Amino acid sequence: MLKQILAKLPKKSSKQNSEDSSYGNISSNNLVDVINGFQFINSCNAITSRLNAVKRMSSSIFPAGTEMLEPHISFKDVPNSDKQNLFVRKLNFCSLVYDFSDPEKQSAEKGLKRQILVELIEFLATDSAKFSEQAIAAMCTMCANNLFREFPPKYTTRCVRGETEADEPLFDVAWSHLQLVYDILLRFLSYNSLDAKVAKKYVDNCFILKLLDLFESEDPRERDCLKAILHRVYGKFMVHRPFIRVAVGNIIYRFVYETDHHNGIAELLEIFGSVISGFALPLKKEHKMFLTRALLPLHKPKSVGIYHHQLTYCIVQFVEKDPKLAGIVIEGMLKCWPVSNSQKQLMFLSELEELMEMISLDEFERIMVPIFRRIRCCLRSSHFQVSERAHLFWNNDSILGLIMKNRQVIMPLIFPALEQNSQNHWNRAVLNLTQNLKKMFSEMDGELLLECQDKFEEENSKLSLVTERRKLTWERLENDADLHHQAESSPCVVVC
Repeated sequence: MLKQILAKLPKKSSKQNSEDSSYGNISSNNLVDVINGFQFINSCNAITSRLNAVKRMSSSIFPAGTEMLEPHISFKDVPNSDKQNLFVRKLNFCSLVYDFSDPEKQSAEKGLKRQILVELIEFLATDSAKFSEQAIAAMCTMCANNLFREFPPKYTTRCVRGETEADEPLFDVAWSHLQLVYDILLRFLSYNSLDAKVAKKYVDNCFILKLLDLFESEDPRERDCLKAILHRVYGKFMVHRPFIRVAVGNIIYRFVYETDHHNGIAELLEIFGSVISGFALPLKKEHKMFLTRALLPLHKPKSVGIYHHQLTYCIVQFVEKDPKLAGIVIEGMLKCWPVSNSQKQLMFLSELEELMEMISLDEFERIMVPIFRRIRCCLRSSHFQVSERAHLFWNNDSILGLIMKNRQVIMPLIFPALEQNSQNHWNRAVLNLTQNLKKMFSEMDGELLLECQDKFEEENSKLSLVTERRKLTWERLENDADLHHQAESSPCVVVC
């Protein structure tokens, strides 16, 4: 019995070896069974491979460590515990900067980066975004790598622009990515959960200086983004506020006294308009120095028309805080008053009227003589718009009240210009305004007007006498010169 059992064992082994080696030795009776067995084995192998693929996919989506996270994975596909790590990985990936001068170069990489930037914006729009120190550092690094750059020479070596002239803006070819980075930075700085004490280590003085350098950009869209971001930085980090004011002051100094060219003066002044409105009273000496040393000299450049509206707003904010500053501001304006530039004269007259509405009576009486000497020159200007604008000062009730209280001083200063306009000015509208103003003076104080007219005629007669004497003097000198010339040209006679 045992031999029979042992005799069967080799046959079974040889059959198994023949199945493993080749299919040709399989009998026709066992062929169907073998095929069914191989189908079962193949199906098992397919299932095993699918399970392995699922395991690999799950390990990539739900990694055991941070290093396994891929930046292209969506935030929706990871648990909340891994979102912070994925956020950092995406920021690190977006720190790579590509060349946008060639649209066809690295188009796939640029598209992936743009997609990830959009995902970061959507993630920051949710309440699940939390900023660890590692995330803050990655955020600042990503923004610095993408935003901070040197502008080509064509951005800075431009001709000096006129009073109101603005060059055609040059739009950055990388704006499709820069706009997203600016949006991310603004949302990051606006987040309530951002710890300013931690963030100030990365948003430091160097970061702010490079941010201010970007205001030189020719792209107006970029300057608008920078305006919102700098305003947010100023409000978020109180420790950096003095440094920002000093840095902006230095930019203005370089613009006024050195380069005479900067693209972002209007945006910087717009930011400071809201900053000045938040100054506490009484004003610090530092703030008054910023007014006298930075803002007032901004009236000098030829390109003042580009930022004059913002400049006027800043100065008005100062005067509203401290009305005594109105006299200082007006004196500074009179020192740099344009003489031959009619467009700047119109802007200065508008600003002067706005300041005179806020000036106190004592301060007005201190500087009214130089003010109306300048207005007198504008009244008799040959440029009809300047003359018209100067006449409109008397339509302002606040200024008219100050003039009536001091008409004994002001009317004698103004009357000669009105009389000269009545006699010589070429523009009909100016003539009508002059007649209306003389009529207003007559109703205000007729006797004083007659005195001014008598004084004007007396001075006019004196001037005529002086002119006649000067004419006679020149005629006498010319006659003497002719006689001297004839004496030198006559022949010399020698008598022997």
